[in-house]
Amino acid sequence: MAHNRKVSIAPQPARIQLPSLATPPATVLEFLCERFSRVPREIWAARIDSGKVCDSMNAPITPTTRYQPGMTVFYFREVEMEAEIPFQEIIVFENEHLLVADKPHFLPTTPAGDAVNECLLYRLQRRTGNAELAPLHRLDRETAGLVMFGKLTAERAVYTGLFAAGEIERTYRAVARVPVELKTNRGEWLVENRLEAGSPWFRMKIVAGEVNARTKIVLENMQEGLGLFELQPQTGKKHQLRIHMMSLGFPILNDEFYPELNLRAREEYLNPLQLLASEIRFRDPLSGEELEFLSERELTCR
Repeated sequence: MAHNRKVSIAPQPARIQLPSLATPPATVLEFLCERFSRVPREIWAARIDSGKVCDSMNAPITPTTRYQPGMTVFYFREVEMEAEIPFQEIIVFENEHLLVADKPHFLPTTPAGDAVNECLLYRLQRRTGNAELAPLHRLDRETAGLVMFGKLTAERAVYTGLFAAGEIERTYRAVARVPVELKTNRGEWLVENRLEAGSPWFRMKIVAGEVNARTKIVLENMQEGLGLFELQPQTGKKHQLRIHMMSLGFPILNDEFYPELNLRAREEYLNPLQLLASEIRFRDPLSGEELEFLSERELTCR
């Protein structure tokens, strides 16, 4: 499938806080090359030489700047040839405080990897003319469905606090293969465990320790070896739903990350991950109104 390509530079800087590592690199440049390995070293070096990578005081990073855990680094994402993603978001709700968008598969919420301006955030900022618009939570690039955005910077903490306190009810739908020996068309599980960063760094893994990830999972229907599941996350860890489904023996259909890493070409746009953020419910802390939003998208089992 051919798509238009263009040079693309993000209108806003990205930021990354340097983590504590068991074997840290010597310099910030080395870290950036390791963390973003798809970007050639010579490109990172050129960005640094041209002053496009800075610290929190807006001082340019140099090739010899020492790696310091906790340090914040800012840089402008850019790609020489960015492909247009041929799927459209839908605005399902908007008022003076919030905007709720229905995101398609394959479109990242914010800039990620080879997607800079082709992300939900910058599309919506251009569409609305509101540069303050910011996501209150995120969906993976591969996941479709509802994403809430705050329209005013001053109000953002009010809404992000609802997510942190577990006061926003989110419901997902997923399709997964189910073992032939599973005889029931209904089932219910509460999955609780601890998730931490795995290897490669963009995957997560289950480890021993205090629970930090919890999901209620219900098998709603089963047909021809596929099950339709309802998922209600009670926490919001990265890749939580994918891993919790996998841990039950029900890996989500077309998952490139779990149980095995099997990345496909970005522009194939085939066989989307069968995971959909289908519903959001909460009481608006500013208006006191009970709000409910439903995705207009459906899963396709293939």
